[in-house]
Amino acid sequence: MRTDPTGPTAGAGASSQQDTPAPAGARGTPAGGALARLVGPDVDAFAGQFWGAAPLLRTAADHTGFRDLLDLDGVDELLSVRGLRTPFLRLARHGSVVGSADFTGPGGVGAEIADQVRDDRVAALFADGTTVVLQALHRTWPAVIGFCTALAEDLGHPVQANAYVTPPQSQGFSAHYDVHDVFVLQLAGQKHWRVHEPVHTAPLRSQPWSDHRDAVDARARDDDPVVDRVLEPGDVMYLPRGWLHSATALGGVSAHLTIGVHVVTRYALVESLMRLVGSDDRLRASLPLGIDLADPRRLAPHLDAVRDALTAAVAAVPVARGVRAHVWSGGRPEPVGPVALATFAQDLAPGDSGRRRLGVHHRLVPGDDRVVLELAEKTLTLPAAVEPALRTLLAGGVHAVGELPGLDADDQVVLVRRLVREGVLVPAVA
Repeated sequence: MRTDPTGPTAGAGASSQQDTPAPAGARGTPAGGALARLVGPDVDAFAGQFWGAAPLLRTAADHTGFRDLLDLDGVDELLSVRGLRTPFLRLARHGSVVGSADFTGPGGVGAEIADQVRDDRVAALFADGTTVVLQALHRTWPAVIGFCTALAEDLGHPVQANAYVTPPQSQGFSAHYDVHDVFVLQLAGQKHWRVHEPVHTAPLRSQPWSDHRDAVDARARDDDPVVDRVLEPGDVMYLPRGWLHSATALGGVSAHLTIGVHVVTRYALVESLMRLVGSDDRLRASLPLGIDLADPRRLAPHLDAVRDALTAAVAAVPVARGVRAHVWSGGRPEPVGPVALATFAQDLAPGDSGRRRLGVHHRLVPGDDRVVLELAEKTLTLPAAVEPALRTLLAGGVHAVGELPGLDADDQVVLVRRLVREGVLVPAVA
């Protein structure tokens, strides 16, 4: 059974859906799509009603939840045998961050680096009520890496992932807001969440909650929460940036995974435009000597000149290129095995299959006798004859060498080998 996504669940602006999560595929990537696993099959409803606008609660049909991504055994493995260093671990108690010297030290013979996590010290602090924050799991834990890579493709915005592991009856952080959207995935135990409306709507990354500390404290203290719910394993909550939230563990150890979405905003278009128009000497010109900046009449002609220059730049300057550079560099493509990849490229032959590497951003620019493949960190110039085969490979799906359009088998081997070595394609594993 699924409830109407527009109906309230814990207060205005929140809703509840109940579905069986899509089965997880290889490396934590769900077979039904990463975003659909979080918000339900009606992704369009989420995009139209909740994205950037309102919280969403989705209750699990069962409580197997997200164990394929991370469980408490995985948490212990990360803390004990993975050799984590700061800043991949952060500890918090009573709303304050614990100094890293309290839980790190040298790793012993052959690993004398001084900031490695000490599992015994973490255990003592955790037993004493300290929350464990495993940071950047999208870089350190395979299942989370795979899921976040797929989710970033679905969203078109870079993502990150942290896990919060809280002792019984403990609150890690006081009410605050984030400067990025978040998906909260309850992994284990129960956690009581309180969510309040923003005091500063859609904050930029340069506008942290501490800039509005008094307003945040007052709203959390005096106003009724929009969401006042206990999340169980498998439950999901989406919060747009700026929404105030705090959470308290209940009964036993509680763990949740927070996936932060670093949304690209319209302000990013402004920032990109300003970087790009720096080449316009009209905008770099000095104002007159002795000008009275408090006199609107003196400033008026200069403001008009700036307005005209910016208007012309919006039409002429490739703003999209600057914005895409921000997004393309905001995340890393799916991991590859360097040895396996090099071996695959070396031994490539007709009949071998490959696919586009998940998370590889690209733009194809055709020309008269060349086709240019623009990537995040480089540009490849290839003969125009490869364009049909190249478009086929970049469109997604699995493709066998020898079955690509427009090229004979030998030329297909050359093209695919080049794209594998450039990190664009990976072997297709059954």
